[in-house]
Amino acid sequence: MSGSVFVICEKANAARRISSILSGNRDKANKSGRVQYHTFTTDERDYAVVGLRGHIIDIDFPEEFKRWSRKRLKDMVWTDAEKIVTESGIASALKKIYGELSAKGDVEVVVATDFDREGELIGVEGIGVLDAPEDQVTRARFSALTAQEVKNAFSNIEKVDRNLAEAAESRREIDLLWGVILTRFLSLSTRRTGKDFLSAGRVQTPTLALINKRENEIKAFVPEPYWVIPANFEEDGVRFKAGHMAEPFRDEADANARFAKVEAASAGKVVEVSVTPKEVKPPAPFDTTAFLRAATGQGLQASRAMSVAEELYTQGLISYPRTDNTVYPGSLNLKGTAKIFEDSDHSKEAAYVLAGPMTPSRGKKTSTDHPPIHPVGVARRKDLQKDHWMVYDLVVRRFLGSLSPAARVETSESRIDVEHEPFIAKGYRTVDPGWRQVYPFFKSEESHVPKLTMGSEIKLTDINLLRKETKPPSRYSQGNIIQEMERLGLGTKSTRHEILSKLYSRGYIRGMSITPTATGGAVVDVLAKHASEITEAEMTAELESDMGEIADGKMTKDDVVKRSRELLDKVLDTLEEHSDEIGIGIRKVLLQENVIGKCECGGTLYTRQSKANKRFVGCSGYPECRNTYPLPQYGHIEPTGETCKSCGSPVIKVITKGRKPWITCIDMGCETKKKKE
Repeated sequence: MSGSVFVICEKANAARRISSILSGNRDKANKSGRVQYHTFTTDERDYAVVGLRGHIIDIDFPEEFKRWSRKRLKDMVWTDAEKIVTESGIASALKKIYGELSAKGDVEVVVATDFDREGELIGVEGIGVLDAPEDQVTRARFSALTAQEVKNAFSNIEKVDRNLAEAAESRREIDLLWGVILTRFLSLSTRRTGKDFLSAGRVQTPTLALINKRENEIKAFVPEPYWVIPANFEEDGVRFKAGHMAEPFRDEADANARFAKVEAASAGKVVEVSVTPKEVKPPAPFDTTAFLRAATGQGLQASRAMSVAEELYTQGLISYPRTDNTVYPGSLNLKGTAKIFEDSDHSKEAAYVLAGPMTPSRGKKTSTDHPPIHPVGVARRKDLQKDHWMVYDLVVRRFLGSLSPAARVETSESRIDVEHEPFIAKGYRTVDPGWRQVYPFFKSEESHVPKLTMGSEIKLTDINLLRKETKPPSRYSQGNIIQEMERLGLGTKSTRHEILSKLYSRGYIRGMSITPTATGGAVVDVLAKHASEITEAEMTAELESDMGEIADGKMTKDDVVKRSRELLDKVLDTLEEHSDEIGIGIRKVLLQENVIGKCECGGTLYTRQSKANKRFVGCSGYPECRNTYPLPQYGHIEPTGETCKSCGSPVIKVITKGRKPWITCIDMGCETKKKKE
């Protein structure tokens, strides 16, 4: 076959790797403007491989809508977005390289971007810039940037999946509509524009509502008392715990009466013993959600974990990290993959797995786009950054763990009577750790109870009556909220961590144990009261389902976008009807959130914003009181409730991403600052 081949990849490092694989490391690096690309010749065909920077085309409303106006929101609902080339240098380079190849003859354009909706759309944007004939455009589909996968993909070229690209494009259009229009309505209604504008979105807002609902449940929770009677026994020098069989006691009088019977006891009698052997199955292979739950459980932010996983993918170390699959396909050489770790930092774990039956575990979700996340290359701890090794180690161990034998454990229950009151001692003993010695990221349940003999008396070392209280539900962790988003159909495997990151960046939530801020809570509470469609998951989930239908060729992009416009139009009617209540309700909460402390005049000091969008501290007594103080222009400001011992001004905490929080008073002329200078 003659002619040239123009390969379009998603990123520069992917282009570099693919070119190296296809050329056998004989490619040359070239530049077109500032864009690097790679060339080589093989099988009498000239190749050029170029990497994009993700999307090179974006969409936005026409210029006439740049100025924010409540009056124009209805018009925006029914206005088509315009496509804008955001990476003109890359677009020019694509045209130039394609033109040079075309001058030599026919050119086959191969889309080699990530195989998912976004990747397909990025590829379609690239070929759209070229205006290449459809019959000369093909698709290389792979799930890992390994030599075998890449060569196989280019030997089995497919067609570009236009439906998949349209599904991604519909999401982009729908999210633009909802995000821009809802954000402008909220910001204008609350008179909070500029850099501190209030944002809302089709997926962002119902996700925030979930977090806020949990926080409201915690605040509304009324603890209820209960009582327990813990006992400690000893047998053959081994101490173990037991609890009363009737626990928890809700009636204090009943608990007191039971405790009075056993308080002076010194022994108990074993009246029943049962030991049950059990198998604990190995964990299912990683899909994206399970991976993010595990990574955040190790202390990584979800967005960082995904970013690292993508880098490991482009380095040829793990498979594509965006997948809904939890079942290894039959085509995947599991034994061969395990064998690559025989001489690695995971050699001990690999040897254990290879010595066993290697029966892979299976999850409940199967898809055909990509296999579960698994390692495809070997890396050494010393060669990776700390968080890169953390993610890589997690993926390797999960893969090997999923091929390991089940863990074998014994659970036991022993009933011990103390003055005719029944106590239960529960034991949990690992007989064979199985997969747990390979994948140690689990909560230990070990509880040792010695072997007890029916009818024997055992020593009671101490016994107590304790009053406890029920606890509120836990706050969401990042992994848990992503799992809940998946369950409710909010977002996709590719976007959920991004939505979470956006909520953090907007100042709506904070902490790894996720807490809504006053601003986040105010936005959701007011919207839930007056336009609950925005805060509930159902409508968003339906649109997600419709976008899936586009990918499957069962619906068109135009139909889904039109339906979305109709829904948004109705929501906007509801919002406009209650705009005053929404604006006033949110402003009240924001005003309280902006309190910094007391002014020397007796008024209240608030965070204010100048006409130049600079934040500062001003007094509620303005214009009579003209006390003002500057503020750091970046970072989250938290009042501490304390005043400076030197100048008497309020003390604040400044929280900036990537820096240790610092505490300072707001008076820049304070003696404490002069001392530091």
